[in-house]
Amino acid sequence: MKETHKSQDQITRKEALKKMGKYAALTAIGTFIVLNPKKAQATSPPDPGGNPFD
Repeated sequence: MKETHKSQDQITRKEALKKMGKYAALTAIGTFIVLNPKKAQATSPPDPGGNPFD
């Protein structure tokens, strides 16, 4: 018979899903902060890519 040894660096599926949920939440918060529409609109020029021949 083949014996399976669980090494200490392996985690269960439940633990993996829990960790991935934390990473997903942090990623969503970070993305929201970086891509906040109001802040992005406030820092953009009034006429981006305007006509240079005016």
